Amino acid sequence: MRILMVGGTSFVGRHLTETALTAGHTVTIANRGRSNPGLFPEAERIRIDRSPDGPDLHGLHGRDFDATIDVCAYRPGQVRALAHALDGRGGRHLQISSVSAYADPVPHGADETAPLAQLPAQEARDPDATTMTDATYGPLKAACEQAAVELFGAQATTVVRPTYVVGPHDPTGRFTWWLDRVARGGVLLCPGPREASLQIIDARDQNAWALGLLERGVTGAFHACSPAPPWSLGDLVDAVADALAAEVDARWSPAGRLRELGVDATAFPL
Repeated sequence: MRILMVGGTSFVGRHLTETALTAGHTVTIANRGRSNPGLFPEAERIRIDRSPDGPDLHGLHGRDFDATIDVCAYRPGQVRALAHALDGRGGRHLQISSVSAYADPVPHGADETAPLAQLPAQEARDPDATTMTDATYGPLKAACEQAAVELFGAQATTVVRPTYVVGPHDPTGRFTWWLDRVARGGVLLCPGPREASLQIIDARDQNAWALGLLERGVTGAFHACSPAPPWSLGDLVDAVADALAAEVDARWSPAGRLRELGVDATAFPL
């Protein structure tokens, strides 16, 4: 396939580009050229910018592709700008979203039909002007999904909603923090309860699967999550300790109590 990769050089997009090239697809990378510009010299490059204060996608005009993968839409206006520039020439569409697109609280065992998050009425009138915060990230991702389905068509759009994505080139350090800390052993304070559910997925596994959906023309919305439940933060600590042969004494403190003491995800990632 001739694939347009919007983004494509940072973490999730980087793995998707590598997976597509390895599979023999022809990849055109479209981004601002700021993240790892020397990667993938075998791929064509198009400079685009979807910034709301000055979008520039003229490099896509007149081009056509068999499929488009968008890994970096954070506001619906960015989806609209892409759709306008492609004008029906983008082929099948894959939108990388997030499980944050679901409305809280998400029931245990919920499937892809769970209600999506919505912006408050005032922000919903102009979502592209809404400040990106922890509270608005999910609703904005949901708005991007809805814009993609509307503009590219439900019969041509696949939406992937990942849980925590981990693996090589992850800039957040959320997963590797636990590897480093467990490897040092000793007494380890952990936010409880031990059996609190957790799902992570390796970017390489996710992207091989997501590309397969695109190749087979599978449309609709899908979770990207692993391992299958029940799996917990305690299981993660045990698995890392076993893999690294580390001697660690995990002490579990209720997460609510830790929050009362001012401890949050900056201290305990994931």
